[in-house]
This record gives sequence, structure tokens and C-alpha cells, in this order.
Amino acid sequence: MANPRARRLIAAAGLSLAVVASLTTVQAPANALSSDVVISGVYGGGGNSGATIKNDYIELANLTGSPINVSGWSVQYASAAGAVFQMTNLTGTIPANGKYLVQQAAGAGGTLSLPTPDATGSIPMSGTSGVVALVTAQIPLVGCGISCSTAPNVKDLVGYGATANVETLAAPGLSNTTAAARSGSMIDTDNNSVDFTSGVPKATNTAGTTVTATDTGGPTDPTPGSVRIHDIQGSGRISPIVGQNVTNVPGIVTAVRTTGSSRGYWMQDTSVDADPLTSEGLFVFMGTTSPTVVPGDSVLASGRVTEYRPATGSQALTELGGTVSTIKLSGGNALPAPVTVDLPPVYTKSGSLEAQPLEPSSYVLDWLEVHEGMRATVAETTKLVSPVDTEFGELWVTFDPTHNPTPRGGHIYLDYADNNAGRFFIQSLVGAPAANVGSTLAAGTTGVIDYQSFGGYVLQATQLGAITEGGLKRQKVTPPKKAGDLSIATYNVENLTVADSAAKYQRLAEAVVVNLGTPDILALEEIQDNNGTATGTVAADQTVAKFIAAIVAAGGPTYDWRSIDPNEGTDGGAPGGNIRQVFLFNPARTTFVDRPGGDADTAVTVLRERPTSNQVYLSASPGRINPTSSAWASSRKPLVGEFLYDGNKQLFVVANHFNSKGGDHPHSAAVQPPNRTTEVQRIAQATEVRNFIADLNAKSGGQARAVVLGDINDYQFSPAVGALTDNGALLKALINDLPAGERYSYIFDGNSQALDHILVTPNIKGYAYGVVHINAEFSDQASDHDPQILRILTGCNTEPLPERCRPGSPVVDVE
Repeated sequence: MANPRARRLIAAAGLSLAVVASLTTVQAPANALSSDVVISGVYGGGGNSGATIKNDYIELANLTGSPINVSGWSVQYASAAGAVFQMTNLTGTIPANGKYLVQQAAGAGGTLSLPTPDATGSIPMSGTSGVVALVTAQIPLVGCGISCSTAPNVKDLVGYGATANVETLAAPGLSNTTAAARSGSMIDTDNNSVDFTSGVPKATNTAGTTVTATDTGGPTDPTPGSVRIHDIQGSGRISPIVGQNVTNVPGIVTAVRTTGSSRGYWMQDTSVDADPLTSEGLFVFMGTTSPTVVPGDSVLASGRVTEYRPATGSQALTELGGTVSTIKLSGGNALPAPVTVDLPPVYTKSGSLEAQPLEPSSYVLDWLEVHEGMRATVAETTKLVSPVDTEFGELWVTFDPTHNPTPRGGHIYLDYADNNAGRFFIQSLVGAPAANVGSTLAAGTTGVIDYQSFGGYVLQATQLGAITEGGLKRQKVTPPKKAGDLSIATYNVENLTVADSAAKYQRLAEAVVVNLGTPDILALEEIQDNNGTATGTVAADQTVAKFIAAIVAAGGPTYDWRSIDPNEGTDGGAPGGNIRQVFLFNPARTTFVDRPGGDADTAVTVLRERPTSNQVYLSASPGRINPTSSAWASSRKPLVGEFLYDGNKQLFVVANHFNSKGGDHPHSAAVQPPNRTTEVQRIAQATEVRNFIADLNAKSGGQARAVVLGDINDYQFSPAVGALTDNGALLKALINDLPAGERYSYIFDGNSQALDHILVTPNIKGYAYGVVHINAEFSDQASDHDPQILRILTGCNTEPLPERCRPGSPVVDVE
């Protein structure tokens, strides 16, 4: 599975089919997206009735890290219905990541001057609807009609209000007290309606001087407006006034976030209403601008009420965004008393949550929504059900440790219908020490309830209780294997590349030698190419050689290896990494049967020695299963190899790394149960592997032994694993041999779960099997997956079976 930490780097994972279909009726966007200079602000109400700022303006932004000279460029304006553009010439340079201010005509009113403009025109712009173009020439636009966004020399264009001369759709209409501002990270999508929001006028020049319409207090007396936080939050999941601009909303700042691209502050109203379903807390979103307020400040905040969805299918976070302004009234005020986190026993109801009334006493997700943005505290001692992610200060605790427990202190995930409702997500804004599953978090963790993408609701902690390490130990396989036994392991080594540190190689190698007891065959997932960058390199011989050398240095054997290089950029994973599966094998204990012909595009097939023989072999070894099938699009193709062991016993091994879950809707999705969008491809992949094993079984008369293993990226109870095993008729999923609480190799969102698997054909009679827990439960990880190991035991093909071969005999012991 892709590393969940990567979620912080993704701006948008994709669109649902319904959204894609709706977009097909919209007119085509402009020819090109501007990636350097864009129009960032437009205001036409300067000096009009009710306006504070005296002049109209056009603001530009440099999105790059280098200065850009705009001499010889122009900004041009036309009325909403007109085809005649008025022009203002530009000179000078926009600083790296800076702004450029063009002052236009003044009205008769207003009290506030703009910062010193970088260019000055005299165009009287409309306060409600119009068209502004940024042009890389000083020639008036003529004859482009309502398609000026695609005219020659037009770098960017904004149509606002009631005009058809736009990029895709118009930005919101404006007023004497609102300006259009490019939202978020200023990315240009060539859709004015998406790229711009309306809000309080705010203008910045190349010197970095900013003037906001509220700098003089907006209204001369900075008094609270008529809208309160509980009015914004409403008694449902979506604000009843979403999309509206609000002015001077009062609150006490309770916490601030000053890092990343989602900076801002939380505030809470101390004057609560009588409705228990309305939250009194709210996040004020400021993008990459760090807030200057601190906890305890009494403020008046103005901006646009928005509903932010951090991921496809997720719930929405009600917040104040757009062009935000803040008036500080006083500092050092007492913070509102936190509510005690008290989760109901049931995680959620079914259906569209946004269409149903909130029931906070019955459902976890409803309780958290009712307290969104408010201060909350964990008033009891809890246990960690995930390791602390020290990079991001993240951890999961449980309020119900007796529900679906693992023997080592976690929550086992055994069914889609049971999300382990006692889990609770904490992200510490003050950092967190390393600690493992089973550790204790003392009472007192306090912060504000927020909403993220995969983790869903989270307590953004401004105070973290003391953590006491629980003493969890890493496991290793015992006792040593016997002569004639064959040990086979699978291990996802998390994007291993030759550039990784010697320490990572050492940790992984020690796991192979010490914790896994030097398996005879080792299927590795996520082996990257020799440089991990998109430069046309696909070979991984240097990466594998470095790993083998590290195993030798750790006291292990000199493994040999086989793999097939993928085509560049076709197998998914980290961009440029070209991850693939690799077989390592100990030539002193097993033989790899080489047959030529295997490559990235050729499908391996099963052949008979003679037409009537049950003796089968592979057309190529190593080979790939139907690699040109659409099931493997942007995903890893299974690696198949033939081995001999214990004399001349034949074994076929299939190493897999199925499509990841990235793109599935989160557990806390707005519609329940969540849509598992990526499952379709995994079922198709499972069917391809199932068909290969079925063919092997049929042509061998049920005699061929096969082991299918790897990162299947799905649960033992999933439809994908059901398709892979033919519901147990063709392959046996060994994870089900373990007690229910031990069926896991990975931890995500506080759930211990099985993503990695070893499956065997039924004719493998005697075996021992186990998951070796060395990574997933620990803060200090060599990989985010735990390896698994299978021993095919010698002397288990006779009847009656010897004691150690009988079903129900102990699996591999781990200590």
C-alpha cells in the first residue's frame, strides 16, 4: 500500500464519474494554464457608496521563485457586455512569489488609499460585472468577442459577474464592498468560477505592502457583526449560509497552525446558543499566510463561509476562507472550557450523512461533527493503537480497548461493518515523542476538533498528555527450520532504492537474517530502480546488489535473485521509481529454474511436458502474468518463478503487489458505507492470478504446488481476496489460520489489518506460518509493513500425517 503520509502532498486525487459527466457540458477552457504570472485580484467598487478603499484595482501574482519582468505587458478591461478593451501599460518586475498592483480610477467616496501602486491607470471598472485580461503585449484586444481568453498574447483572463467573456465560467459577481481574489494556492485551472472567490478587498504591491478594506476598522467602530459561529455551523453537517460573506464574527482564538499550506487559527464563541447540535468553534483558513494572532486573543473575523473537502468522498470541514481579515480586540483572555471527549459506542449510520439529522449521543461521527472546531480534552488514560508518527505528531488511541483487541495492544480490523468505534485520532501541534502500540497516554491531552482527509476527525492537540512506553518487543521466528523444510517469506520494503541510507539497508537485512531466520525464498515488493528518478533507468541490479551485500554483512547467505524490469513509468508507485517484485533465493537450499523469454510485455503460460502428462513447466521463468491486461494498468505485474527444493520437488511461486487503496473514500466518508473505488481493479487483478493458478492446477491434474504471496493491498474478508482464492476452493489464505486478533501486517487509521498475504494450493499439506511483527506497531520502522513467513515442512506427504504436519498444529512460533 502507498504510504499514507503521502496524503499531505496530494492536492486532488481525482473526480467521481458523476462529476466527470457533469463537466462535459461546460464550454472548453482557455488554451493554456498560466504557471508563472496570474491575475490574483480584481476590485471595481473603489470609492463607491459603502466602499472603504478609494480606487479600483487589479492585482497580479508571480507564482514562481524568480523575479519576472512585465515591461511591455498590459492589463486590459472591458465591460461585461462590451467588446472594447481599455488598456493600462505595465513596467518593472514582479518579485519572486510577490504581487504587483495596478491602481485604476477613484470614486467619490472611500477613506483608504491603496499601497503605492506599481502601475497606474484611469479605467473606471464596474463594481459588479466585467472582464480583466493580462496581456503580454501593449496592443488592445480587438475582435475576440466572448473568447478573449484564447486570443493571442492573453496570459490570463478573469470574467466576473454577468459576463460570457470568461475562462470556462465566470467568477462571482462583486459589489462595492467585495473584491474577487484568486483562492487557495493561486493555481490557475482556467475556470474563473473555481479559481476566484469574493471577499473583503485586499491589495498588495511589489514592496509587500498590503491594504485591506478593514484596515480602518471597516465600519469605524469594530463591533461584532450579526452572525455568530453557531449560525455559521448550523445544526447539520453543511453550513446553512455556505458561500456567503460574513463580517466581524466574534470569538476567542483557541489554537493556531503556522506550518504547511493550511495555516490559520481556530476560534470559539463564549456566548453559546441553546441548540446542542450547533458547534461554537470554527477554523479560519489563511492558506500559506501565518496568522499573527495567538491563543487568548479576542478577535472579529471576516471572510467567506466555505465547506472544504480534503479528499474525494470525505466529509466537509466548515471554515471561514476567501479573503480573510481579522481585527484583534484584546489579548490574554481565558480560553473556553474544553468538552470531554465521550464517544458513543457506534461509529456511524448508513446513507448520506449530510442528508440526515445529527445524533451525537448515538454515533461517533455525529458527536465529532457537533464539536467541530471546539476545544476538547481526553480526560482519561488511553492506550495507543498505532505507533506515534513523530514527523507529524500523529497517534491513535482507543476508548474501548476490549473491542477487537490484538494480543499486542491494537485494534484488529475484521469486517467492513465494524470500524472499531473506540479509535480516536490525535495530531499534536506541539510534537510527540516516539512510542509504540500498547503505550499509555495519560489524561489531559487537549486541543480542537478538526477534520482531515484519511484520518477524518482529529484532535489538533495544543497540550499532549505524558506517554509511557509499553515495552513492546519485535518478534523473530523460532525454532530453526529443519533439513528438507523450505521457508518462503514476503516483505514489502517500502520503496527501497540504491540512494537509501546504509542504516535502512542494515535494518532490512537484519530482519531477513535475525527476525525471519534467512528464508530460502524471499519475495520482495517495492524494489525501485537504480536511481529512483524518471530518467529512463529501469534496471534495479544496483539496488538488489546493495541489499544482498547488506544481508551478507548481517551474517546471512549470499542470495541470488531474479526479476523482470518493468517498462518505464507503467507500474505505479512513487514517480520515477519503477517499483517491482524481486525473488531472492538461497542457492544452497533451493534452485531457480531458468527459462528464457520473460520480459515486461510477454505473458507466461503453463505448458505440459507431454500432451497427456501431468508434469508442467513455465513458458518463461521468471515470467509475468498477462502483463498487457488492463487489470495491470499503472500497477505492478505479478512475477512468477519455478523452484526446486529438497531434491527435485517442484514449486511455483507468484509474487504480487496489487493496486493500492489510494483513492478509496475514507472510513469517515460523507456517504456510508464508504465507496471502495480501487477495489474494482484489485478484483480484476485477483481474477488474472486466479486464472493462472487454475490453469496450472488443471494442466497438472492438481499435482502442481504453488505459493501466491505479496502485498495484495486488501483484507482477508475482501471481495478481491475472495476472487483470488476462488472463495477458498483454489487457494488457501493462511492469515485465516491465525487467531482473529493476530490477522494483521499493517496499521492504518488505528486499525491493525491484513494487506499482505501468503496463499497456498491445497496440495501443500504440511506447513507452518506466521506474521512477524517488527515494523507496523513501532515508531522506528524499516518499512511500514510486517513480513510474513511460510515453512513447507518435509515429510508431510504421507498418510497419516506426522504430528507436526496435522491441521491445527502450532504455526511458526514468534517471540
